[in-house]
Amino acid sequence: MNENLQAFLKAVSDDMGAQWVDTRPETLSRYGEHTLPDKPRPPAAVLFPDSTAQVQGIVKAANRYGVELYPISTGNNIGLGSRAPAGAGQVVVDLGYRMNRILDINEETCLAELEPGVSFQMLHDELARRGDKLMLSATSGPPHGGVIGNAMDRGAGYGPYFDHFGMLCGMEVVLGNGDIIRTGDGSLDTDQLTNWHVSKYSFGPALDGLFCQSNYGIVTRVGIWLMPRPPAARSFHFVFPDDEDIEQIIDLCRPMKLSNFVPSLFRISNDLYAMAPDEQNPEYRAGSKAGFSDEGRKALQARHGLGAWQVSGMFYGASDAAIEPLIQRVRAHFERGGKAKYIGHDEALNIPALHIAIDAMSGRPSPSELGMLQWRPGSGNSWFLPGTPMVGKQALELDRLGRGIYAKHGMDYIIMHVASARFARGLHVLVWNKDDEDENARADACYRELSAEFAKRGVGVGRAPADYYDLHMEMTMPALQKACSEIKKALDPNGVISPGKYGIRG
Repeated sequence: MNENLQAFLKAVSDDMGAQWVDTRPETLSRYGEHTLPDKPRPPAAVLFPDSTAQVQGIVKAANRYGVELYPISTGNNIGLGSRAPAGAGQVVVDLGYRMNRILDINEETCLAELEPGVSFQMLHDELARRGDKLMLSATSGPPHGGVIGNAMDRGAGYGPYFDHFGMLCGMEVVLGNGDIIRTGDGSLDTDQLTNWHVSKYSFGPALDGLFCQSNYGIVTRVGIWLMPRPPAARSFHFVFPDDEDIEQIIDLCRPMKLSNFVPSLFRISNDLYAMAPDEQNPEYRAGSKAGFSDEGRKALQARHGLGAWQVSGMFYGASDAAIEPLIQRVRAHFERGGKAKYIGHDEALNIPALHIAIDAMSGRPSPSELGMLQWRPGSGNSWFLPGTPMVGKQALELDRLGRGIYAKHGMDYIIMHVASARFARGLHVLVWNKDDEDENARADACYRELSAEFAKRGVGVGRAPADYYDLHMEMTMPALQKACSEIKKALDPNGVISPGKYGIRG
């Protein structure tokens, strides 16, 4: 521990209290762990601030002593980096441990004001305690993941309020230089902030997007819009038998979303994405290091009563009776293709893979989908997150490409498309045995080849695991790289906040 770091830790200890500065080896080891192919990245220390003022004090001290910080909310972004900093030796600022307050819930304007440590489960439980009048947009990730952290990394849900970053309104941010700003109508130089969390755009440029997937500042408070919980919600599901049905599925989903007839997003999960949460790879346990076989997939499909693809959506309305004609219309639309098998809401509640979809679209956090991370032993997991235009032929081409690369590296093809009107985000899951050195290397090579080959076809990623920040930044235009660097120099001139995160350096 060098002199600057020692002086920094003394300064923040004096400000926050020594009990909130942790340098114990077991803590540093735990915070350095992740599920990605690279080695652990233990921090130099972990700090637990209690307020925006304490965060500001940490940032000012970091500037004074030249210490690199790595803020996290709850650190539950499994498959993207967890709690581990972008670089070993950075100081983790754990905002989630003490800054976990729901500051306000307004049932008239349907919004909440939150600190970074508020998890999806915490917010769901508080809304339920208040009578379940409002619903949040849940993810497929851990229920104890942070609402703000997920939104700032452009995570998403599945219902009408799926765009989590888009549902934020009004931020409080500690910039890298130690200044505190508020965005939107919160920027007024007054303590009476009437419109802060209801008006997204105010005088001057909208700065909120600068702090998403970046390292220019630390967001310590936000407003988030919530959906009034409807009296009734009914799901619908279709099972398709063949891999190449993805072409038909995409073309069937597109008009339903272009007209917004279906208000939820479509969850289009392949067989392993749907069934892996309740299974462990039997071929791997029997000694196979190849990707899961087509014969094995067919056996799982038969056992679960599912297919090569599962399509799920949801309607919301005044009553089940009011929703029923909508379901009949979407059923007729999908069944005219000749491949779809319909599964209704009540039957789907008894099928675990489809029940997961119902929970997600109903705003109920659930850990069930994370069961897929035990498909193989060894806790290796990363996410490759490209997308496809909502054009069936293009989706099929990319699906064939992805399957081939997975097979080449001995990985099991696990994917779900989350489809809107013009674009579907592809959640490609890599699950492997991180304790196996060869398998770890193959998982890394698989991710890198997927990234390169999709980029050749004009397809980038929406989010990136920490191991691959530089890989993806290097694929962007030099002018954009320069712009990101110049903004970093302006807002964080000493580069103290998460240098290297998303490939951004000053």
